[in-house]
Amino acid sequence: MKLLSHRTLTIVFAALLAASTVSCQSAQKQTFTPPPQAQAPAITAATKAPEPQPVKNVKPAPEPQAKAAPSTPNVQPAQADPIADLIAKVEKEYLAGEANHQAGHLDAAKQNFDTAANLLLNSGFDLRSDERLEKELERVLEGSNSLESVAQQQSGSSDQQKSEPAPIDEANDATPAVDANVKAKAEAEIKSTNSDLPLMMTDQVAGYINFYSNRGRGTLERALARSGRYEDMIRRVLKEEGVPQDLIYLAQAESGFHPLAVSRVGARGMWQFMGSRAKGYGLQRNFWVDDRQDPEKSTRAAARHLKDLYTQFGDWYLAMAAYNSGPGRVQSAVKRTGYADFWELYRRNVLPKETRNYVPIIVAVTIMAKNPEQYGLDDVNRDKPIPYDIVKINYSIDLRLAAECVDATAADLQDLNPSLLRLTTPKDREYELHLPSGTKDKFVSTVAAIPADQRLWWRYHKVQNGETLASLAKTYHTTVKAISEVNKLEDASLEPESRVVIPIAPGKYSDTGTYARRITRYKVHRGDTVETVAENFAVPVRMVRGWNHLKGNSLSGRRVLYLHLPVTPGAPGYEVASKSKASPKKTQKLQAKTATAASVHAGVVQHQVKQGETLYSIASSYKTTVAALQRYNRNTATLRPGMILVVRDAH
Repeated sequence: MKLLSHRTLTIVFAALLAASTVSCQSAQKQTFTPPPQAQAPAITAATKAPEPQPVKNVKPAPEPQAKAAPSTPNVQPAQADPIADLIAKVEKEYLAGEANHQAGHLDAAKQNFDTAANLLLNSGFDLRSDERLEKELERVLEGSNSLESVAQQQSGSSDQQKSEPAPIDEANDATPAVDANVKAKAEAEIKSTNSDLPLMMTDQVAGYINFYSNRGRGTLERALARSGRYEDMIRRVLKEEGVPQDLIYLAQAESGFHPLAVSRVGARGMWQFMGSRAKGYGLQRNFWVDDRQDPEKSTRAAARHLKDLYTQFGDWYLAMAAYNSGPGRVQSAVKRTGYADFWELYRRNVLPKETRNYVPIIVAVTIMAKNPEQYGLDDVNRDKPIPYDIVKINYSIDLRLAAECVDATAADLQDLNPSLLRLTTPKDREYELHLPSGTKDKFVSTVAAIPADQRLWWRYHKVQNGETLASLAKTYHTTVKAISEVNKLEDASLEPESRVVIPIAPGKYSDTGTYARRITRYKVHRGDTVETVAENFAVPVRMVRGWNHLKGNSLSGRRVLYLHLPVTPGAPGYEVASKSKASPKKTQKLQAKTATAASVHAGVVQHQVKQGETLYSIASSYKTTVAALQRYNRNTATLRPGMILVVRDAH
């Protein structure tokens, strides 16, 4: 979602004057000033959330600043500098993060850096307009990036869950046209549509019905198909929490029921929680787990949050608006105008653009989903719910080993455990691991053969025809003796289809990525560390250390590092990277050039990722979309400085 521009004093005063004039002239409209919390129908209140947190999908605009008075002979007190005050708060959190990082308290450090970033991003200031803010944001992001390197090293895996663009962003970008025929048809359908949410037809709702009937139809169909997997669970939780069943369509509009959906501003999961709000409703976030991506936990948190908002505003439209932009923003709009009515606030333009769009989008999706025959959606094949077993573990395990224990794939387990951010379960805490249905006992008995402290590294291997102990030892960077001893093998012969335990020393083997065979020499520059070099070339820190026989982070006394650049088999530029003797920058250019040559589209350009850039910021710069960037580039889940992206026209 786009950031809101700052309002000038003139616009604010003009809007207030216009609202006052309309209120005075409209004798037929009933206005009132509600109390701080509008009275709601009697329902059982859930546990109250903390005081309003930073907003979820939009950034609050700053309060208008008074212009400085002209200089006079009298000495006036110095005016406060709001930017300096903000930076002081950010710096306090940043320094706390640095201290926690040095002490090894990574979760606490991440929380500090996240808080510092949120203070900046939710401040309402244009961070690009003031050099101080821009530099402070870069500083905070660098701190977060350094933590990421440590987390990858400790987890034994550089693989992360690949996020999906949140569909709500696509809808917000649209300027849907109102089709009179569509509106008339929808108005007739509303009269016979049973819903436990209020359904109202307006030009805005009709416009989004038109959007989802045309340009957004594919998005809607995919969401409906995916809804089959989660619908039973969502409706059960909504019923248990005592909120309308049709709030399910909020998740359909927000995320398309994708647990890994991420919006432009960092809202995450099926219910698109921001981190601060998620914490207030018991959703945990750390290096290994993000509960916002857990379908059931996030559904329960969303139901409770919406129920709290309804208790506050007494109206589901206002509750949904507050879910999007924060209760403080909506309450302020109600107090300022005297109208506790969403559509009146819409007409008076006192809500952010994204929030004004939000309710019409949800109403449009609800009408279409509840009338599939009228909109040609009755032939969408809905996914089936996927049953699973749950096993509680208190040790860290690589999902590839867990998958080998139950004859599944790591991708299968990632799909069943979307809250896991990496291919490993958390360290030093209990975790409920989801396994394919009927495999719990098999997992427990099979994993018992692997020492608990080696379950991040050791593997099971199914023997293929022609494989020998020597070939396995070479593949996994271990020894024939180690494999024989662990498996109590009396001879070197291996039976095809049998499974053997592969003992691997920590850090000695990684199958998470593919690296060029050819060595690239990197000349060390002043200020370089192992971590900064690893980050610049998008390789794990432990791999850089292993290739160069290093133990720490310092490169003091080293003139050259030897690297194997990361490549993706089958991707454009793979052969170029694996055979090239060129420098890193030249190799990256060759990779991009190869990818460009393979394109049949005109207007293809290459973009080198800079510090702090995101897929959304890059897409906006080239007037394309995040989906287009992901379509034509691999490994975009984590952008790193120096990466080369191929940018094509979105269409």
